[in-house]
Amino acid sequence: MALPEEGYLLRIFIGESDRHEGKLLYEWIVLQAKAHGLAGATVLRGMMGFGAHSRIHTFKIERLSEDLPIVIEIVDTREKLEKFLAVIDGAIDEGLATFEKAQVRFYRSGKSEK
Repeated sequence: MALPEEGYLLRIFIGESDRHEGKLLYEWIVLQAKAHGLAGATVLRGMMGFGAHSRIHTFKIERLSEDLPIVIEIVDTREKLEKFLAVIDGAIDEGLATFEKAQVRFYRSGKSEK
């Protein structure tokens, strides 16, 4: 699969414990991204953050948070990401999604295709 030089980045901010259909929401989103043929997805776990409720979520030794911030990043074409966002939008009860241009420098698996 090749990506054009001008791609787009979909970034989704949710909570670690958010769920959809009995599955962790971030896992469900990544599996949906794969099923919809997107180029790839990365899930990042935040150390600290707050959102619309203004509650601080943090990782501290004396208090382990079970709802740390999660960021899912997906880069692909604008058209594919717009369609994907329409698919997952209804599953996200709380969170934030951003969409921005991304200059793709390379996208390769490291293995030569024969």
